[in-house]
Amino acid sequence: MRLLVDRASAVAPGDEFARRFSEPLISFFRRRIGDRSQAEDLAQEVLLRVIRAAESGSIEHADSYVFKVAANLLCDYRRRARRNPVVGSTAANENPAEPARERMVDERSPERVLVGEATLAQALQALGELGDLTRNVFMLFRLENMRQKDIAALYGIAQSTVEKHVMRAVLHLARRCGGS
Repeated sequence: MRLLVDRASAVAPGDEFARRFSEPLISFFRRRIGDRSQAEDLAQEVLLRVIRAAESGSIEHADSYVFKVAANLLCDYRRRARRNPVVGSTAANENPAEPARERMVDERSPERVLVGEATLAQALQALGELGDLTRNVFMLFRLENMRQKDIAALYGIAQSTVEKHVMRAVLHLARRCGGS
C-alpha cells in the first residue's frame, strides 16, 4: 500500500488522496460484497485506476471521479461473480458475529449518493428505451401503485397485456441495470 500512497501524491498534495479515499472505498465495497479482503483489493484497484488516469491527464478532478470508477468496478465484479459463482462467494467470508443491521443498512455517504445518482440515471435511460405504452404501464403500476385491472381499463387492453408490459419493462431494466 505504501507504493500506492506515494504515487497518489501526483494526484493530490502529499499522501492525502490515498489516505482520504482508501477507507471510504473499502467501506463502500465491503457493504456491497461482504468480504473485507476483496473490498480492499477493489479499493486499491480503484485508487490505481484514478491515479493512472490523473497522471495521463485524462481527468481533471480525481476526487469526483473516484466513486464513478468504484461503481463501474463493482458492476464488473458482479458480472464476473454471476459468470463464475466461486469468484463472488462471500458466505464463507462473512462474520456471523457481525450484526445483521450493519450488513444490511447503508449509511448516507457521498459515495452512496453518487452511486445512487448513477443508478437512477441508468434506470431513467433504460426506461427511455422502452416503448411509450410499456413505459407508461410500468410507471403506473410500479411508481403510481395503480392496479393492473385499472391500467387495463384506462388503456382499453386486457389485464394479461398489462402484465406482459410490466414484465417486459422489468426484464429490460434488469438487463440494463445489472439486475442488482
